[in-house]
Amino acid sequence: MDYPNFRTLGLSALLLVALSACSDDDKDDERPAAPDSGETAAFTLQLLHVADIDGSNADALANVGSFAAIVDGLRAAYPEKTLFVSSGDNFIPGSRYVASSDDSFSGVPGVAEPGNGRADIAFLNAMGVQASAVGNHDMDAGPGNFAALLLPDGNYPGANFPYLSSNLDFTADADTAPLVVADGQAAASIPNSLAKSAIVTVDGQRIGLVGATTPTQEVITSTGDVTVLPASDAIPELAAIIQTSVDALTANGVDKIILLAHMQQIAVEKQLATLLRDVDIIVAGGSNTLLADENDRLMAGDVAADDYPLFFRSASNQPVALVNVDADYKYLGRLVVGFDANGVVIESSVDAAESGAFVADAETVAAVNGSANATVDAIVRAVNDVLLAKEGNILGNSSVYLNGQRSSVRTEETNLGNLTADANLFYAQLQDPSVAISFKNGGGIRSDIGTFFFPAGSTDPADLTYVTTQAFPAAGKAAGDISQFDIESALAFNNGLTLIDVTAQELKDILETAVSEVENVSGAFPQIGGMTLTYDPSGTAQAVDAATSAVTVPGTRVRSLTVGSTPVVTNGVVDSGTGPFRMVTLNFLVNGGFGVAVSNSNRVDLVFDAAVPTSIDMSAADPGAAMFADTGSEQDALGEYLKATYPDANTPFASADTIADSAATDTRIQTVQ
Repeated sequence: MDYPNFRTLGLSALLLVALSACSDDDKDDERPAAPDSGETAAFTLQLLHVADIDGSNADALANVGSFAAIVDGLRAAYPEKTLFVSSGDNFIPGSRYVASSDDSFSGVPGVAEPGNGRADIAFLNAMGVQASAVGNHDMDAGPGNFAALLLPDGNYPGANFPYLSSNLDFTADADTAPLVVADGQAAASIPNSLAKSAIVTVDGQRIGLVGATTPTQEVITSTGDVTVLPASDAIPELAAIIQTSVDALTANGVDKIILLAHMQQIAVEKQLATLLRDVDIIVAGGSNTLLADENDRLMAGDVAADDYPLFFRSASNQPVALVNVDADYKYLGRLVVGFDANGVVIESSVDAAESGAFVADAETVAAVNGSANATVDAIVRAVNDVLLAKEGNILGNSSVYLNGQRSSVRTEETNLGNLTADANLFYAQLQDPSVAISFKNGGGIRSDIGTFFFPAGSTDPADLTYVTTQAFPAAGKAAGDISQFDIESALAFNNGLTLIDVTAQELKDILETAVSEVENVSGAFPQIGGMTLTYDPSGTAQAVDAATSAVTVPGTRVRSLTVGSTPVVTNGVVDSGTGPFRMVTLNFLVNGGFGVAVSNSNRVDLVFDAAVPTSIDMSAADPGAAMFADTGSEQDALGEYLKATYPDANTPFASADTIADSAATDTRIQTVQ
């Protein structure tokens, strides 16, 4: 899709242009739009929004300076009418997260006290974010680390805004419970806190903010003793919980409500739009969905998923605007919208010349007359200084682009998925040569290794060119080299490796669960080594009890499965005479991540922890060529594997990814056509 024209910034009265849009896959969920009254807005709001700053560290650091300057320029356009929010996933464990724990950050404005993740919170503080939903990645390091990031520590101010979630119950969690405050308070008065809702006053008008978190939170991140509601993933039940918080605000006289929803799938936010009453705007999060209009200039390779904004009819038959933009500070979302005297959104008040996705680059900064944010730029420099040494630690080389794109690793086999699955298998066999297979979830791959771009003069996605990593001369990195930074970015979670025994039936169940939500681009999708899989996405999706990992609905998607040369599943039927198999997987999955039914049979954890009886000391078996990550972790395994197998440009990894046509040519994971 070609977007040749940049938006013009109309700062006068809004043009009354009717705008009503919905994605094709949700037409049945949308109620018919009522005709606009044509009345002049009683109040105009400029809503700025961001989410999902959890992908490529390189992209986020490259974009955030321009992003902050654009926030400055747009806020100046509506100085009294602006609200800036996040719908969650404001940080993620990885090299950027750890960088701010370096001693050098004691002198960095906005951080001042070194600590993990503090640079990311400091970015949002410096840009003036006023509230955020709780995302899944915000809790990846556990409730204790999440709470520590929100709280002040010496000169570190913590989060200068509240985190909101109406469906997370923190009562039983010792780390987060002390941060919970009464709902419906002024957001500016409750920094460093957790609540269901808050209020922001904009130009004399009270705007109610309600947070909501994906009901799958318990199986995709580390919730500790935090209770996720509802107990099932039934969206009507979730809507009823959110509605309680909305009703409390309206009972207090608040007639303008914004839901900050981190649902992981924009289809869920679309459904919520039709189920809720008195919600005017939903800011979606977690799905990295780029909504944009025809005036919006996009980054090379990006294509809008749908229009900006989408409009739905609520359960009370009023218009609801749904907005979202892509991640990693690539775009700032901007909705300039009018409300009538009753606090109802006027759909026709949205002008495509003002509202939409603003790409974070110098051209946009100049167009909005934005000024640099000195604090943000200082933090970027400090993080980059720490990361520079990591770019200079070269672990291997690839002559091809390594595909870690979210849309790929969660739906198909990729060459980066194969590489890291093989690395885990290689590393596991150092400790136990009987390990035959490797299974990991694609959602654990957080970025590609390499880059892609349009050739000069082209904006046709068919012309996209995919290349290896770029040279970083300052760090002594040549094109194609794979650095510590690349590995830490791609495997940001750095899960520990765990060995287990699985029966043939258990292996099928694991893979059934892994492909059960491929149509929703689920992070559970498998990347494998030592075996081949064919599955039919039209088959019955397996269901698993989140609490017990017991299969409640057997899946029928796995049609064939071979371990080595041994058929294990044929035409969907398990050969019970095969197995058991020794498998290397991730401790996250064995501990219940994504509800994958992984056993604990003969468990051995390769990251040593004296408090964990199943862990062992791998120091004798570890080659010691890559010493930047915990011994026995995924990053360590990939580093050691690259050093041993693809160490330099003379012996590079050379298996090209098939990108667009991989469904027909993949060999490890095939789809029934």
